[in-house]
This record gives sequence, C-alpha cells and structure tokens, in this order.
Amino acid sequence: MDTSEDEKMGNIVDEYCVGDAVTRKSWFKTATDFLARRGVETNGIDPILPEDRTDTKLYQMFFVWFSANFNVLAFGTGSAGPAFFGLGLRDTLVVLLVVDLISCAIPAYFAIFGPKLGMRSMIVARYSWGYFGSIVPSAFTVFSMQGFLILNCIIGGQTLASVSDRLDDTLGIVIIGIISLAVTFFGYRVIHWYETIAWIPSAITFIVMLGVGGKHLGSNIPPDPPASAATIVSFGTTIASSVISWCIMTSDYGVYHTGKASSMRVFLYSYAGFLTASLCGHMLGAAFAAAAPVVPSWDAGFDNGNSVGGLVAAILAPAGGFGKFLTVLIALFIPSTCAPTMYTFASSFMTIHGWFALVPRYVYAFISAAILIPVAIVGAAHFYNTFVDVMNVIGYWSTVFAAIVIAEHLVFRKNDWARYDISHWCKARELPPGVAAIMSFLFACGIIVPCMAQAWYTGPIAKAGTGDIGILVGFTLAAILYPPFRAAERALFGR
Repeated sequence: MDTSEDEKMGNIVDEYCVGDAVTRKSWFKTATDFLARRGVETNGIDPILPEDRTDTKLYQMFFVWFSANFNVLAFGTGSAGPAFFGLGLRDTLVVLLVVDLISCAIPAYFAIFGPKLGMRSMIVARYSWGYFGSIVPSAFTVFSMQGFLILNCIIGGQTLASVSDRLDDTLGIVIIGIISLAVTFFGYRVIHWYETIAWIPSAITFIVMLGVGGKHLGSNIPPDPPASAATIVSFGTTIASSVISWCIMTSDYGVYHTGKASSMRVFLYSYAGFLTASLCGHMLGAAFAAAAPVVPSWDAGFDNGNSVGGLVAAILAPAGGFGKFLTVLIALFIPSTCAPTMYTFASSFMTIHGWFALVPRYVYAFISAAILIPVAIVGAAHFYNTFVDVMNVIGYWSTVFAAIVIAEHLVFRKNDWARYDISHWCKARELPPGVAAIMSFLFACGIIVPCMAQAWYTGPIAKAGTGDIGILVGFTLAAILYPPFRAAERALFGR
C-alpha cells in the first residue's frame, strides 16, 4: 500500500472513531437508551478513561476467575486424563499439578492490562498486531469463544438431562444457553456480581460428592497402567490449552477497576482464582473418572466417558432427592463460565471491523446463543473428541498470541503502561503496522502443524513420538521471532 492509500485508509478509520458513538446511537438509540436506564451495559469497545476506572473491589478479580473455573467443566477437563488419554490417577495428578501451577500465570498476567489500560483484550492487541492485523486474533477469538460456549453447554445440558428421563441433552443445552444469555445481556457489572456467588453451588456439590463417593477413591482405583511420554505430553498440553486460552479475555474483566491498583495485587488475585479453582476441579474430575470403572453405577452413568454429567449424577445418587437437587444446581450455574465467554465473543466481534462496532454488544449475545445451541446439540454425542479438538485448536493460536503481546509489552514498551497512548486505539496510522506480529504468527503456525496430534490429523513430528507439542513450540518460536521482526518493523515504519 503506498502513502496516499495508507492515509486514505487511516482517515476512514479515524472518521469511524470520531463518529462511532453518534452513529451507534442513531441506529439503536431508543433500545439502547431504554436498556441503559435499567442497568444494562451499553458501552461498546471504547477504552475506559482513567477517571472512569474507579472500582476498587480488586477481590472481584479472584471471584470472576474462581467461579469461571470451579465448576463441572473443570471436573470434566481433569477426567480426560483417565477417560480419554488412558492415564493412571497418579500420573494424571502429577501432570495437573505441574501444568496448572505454570499455565495459570499467563492469563493472570493478562488480567493486569484491564485496570492499567482500560482496554479490552483485542483492543490491547492492536498495540502489537496493528489495527488491521488485529483482525486475525479478533476473528480467532470469536470462534474460540464459541468453542468454549459449546463445550460448556454440552456438559451443562448432559448434567441436567442426567436427573430425569423426561429431559434429554438437547433440552438441557437450550436451558443452559438461555441462562447464559440472560446473565451476559446485562453486561460487565452483573457478570461480576454473579461470579461473586456462582462458585457456591459447585463448592457444596463437590463436598457432598466427596462425602458420598469418597470411599471409592482409595485402594479400589486400579493401579497406574504404563504411560508413554507422548501421552503424558499430549494430556499436559490439553490441560495447558484449557487454562492459557483464558488470556484472550482476562483483561476484559478489569477495565472498570482502578488503574492505581498494584499490578502484583491484580496478578495475585487472578492467579489465586485460576489456580485454586483449576487444581480442585481438575483433580476431583481425575479421581472420580479413575474410580468409575470399578463402580458399576458410575461407569454406567459415565457412558464410556461421553457423559460427565451422568458421572456426576451417579456419584450423587446415594444422596437421593438432595443429590438430584445438587446435580440440577451445579448444571444451572454452568453460566459462570458461559457468561464471561459470551461477553468476550461480543466485544471481540466488535473489534473485527468498525461496522461491527456500530451494533450494540447485547445484540451479539443473542447471535452467540443462536449459534452455540444447535452446534452444541450436534457435538454432544462425542464429548471428549469435541473437547480435546476444541481445546487444543484454541490453545495453538492463543499461546502464540500471548507470546507476541508479552514480547511487545516487555521488550518494546519496557513494562511501562505510559508507553501505551490510549488515544491511538482506533488510529491505524499511529498503531504498529502489524507486519511483525503477522509474520511471527504465520511462522509459529507453520511449526505447530507438524507437531499436532489430533483425532483428525497427526503431524510427522508428533508421529515420531513427541506427543502433541504444538503449543510449546508455537509459543517459543513466536517469542523468539517477534522481537527481531518488530525491531525491523519499527526501523522501517517508525512506529
């Protein structure tokens, strides 16, 4: 693109930035004003100015990520070790401990960007990927969020369906989707309030599960079968993908919190939320899944590893009606994960192009629900295949994204928040061109493909016995390539 074309495109973008709010109001003025008066968040993707970042309740950073991860999906994630990868309980627990301790740090670090900059994740991405280059991670985030939502609706629907023959997975998925839509519709502050209490049903349910089923988690569990290094690595990267992929959304949930907050406090609150929830949920799922083959009722409920909800219902069956009540309760609070995910789906969709930003956030919540419900119904028949495929594909690109944004922040912005000019958020001519990020992304993807090990494709490197190391090599290569590419980009373009 020559200089005149670049200026022309920049002018178009700048005009959109100036006229964004006015145009959006002219399209949806009546509905937006009506909803705003009733507490619905109507702000789009515009950065929150420092004077508007006044929320000092940093403990919410703990609860939003604790609740989002302390639920039956985390239980199902941990159960994949014995049920899908064929690992013994000891090997599964060791992998979970090591991987969770390390991988939870990445999304927790990204949580700092929200209060410090007041910008959503995909707006922050523009400061390394450029205005037009950031379309790539924004589009990937839209698809990734739908993948998350599909998994959550499947497992929530299965759990609801397990309590009664009158319910099936389809109806359960519809119910979970509608509840998630209702919470997301109201926006940021309602989501934070909801997440502050949403962990309680899961905590009660998991404690009762240990009380009624704990006796089967001892010596009855079969001894660990021999595990290959490739299997352990593949399971580890699946777990890492499920945790690290939160980094594409964590900054979204701190944009109204005070920028004066200590970065370490924000990190520690977020890390504690991720780690405690992930470890507890993952390890409980692994333990009960490992014991399922020796408890006939659990094994039947688990349905050859295809119904995590059925396993939960079978474990709680000795508690009678109270067990069924808890099964329904834990399913109905699956939106603790769905709501933040659907919210980020909307904000990421709005960053793909200026035209999409003219549509209010709450409209995209309806679009998301309309897509996820039918897709989840189709994917419910093969939960673990769907789970592993979705988690790893999200993990492949999100780890590369994380490496690029972290390298930009630490190497070129010197961990200095003042080096981000918030007024440039939608000015293409002031942001990086994005060539360095795109080149790093493409090269990283090029090495990820031969390292993949999926049901539908196994690369030559993975076939050689390494297991699925795609996210490891992708993150490493992106972190190595981005600094020299970015240095060359700055020398050439001056920005």
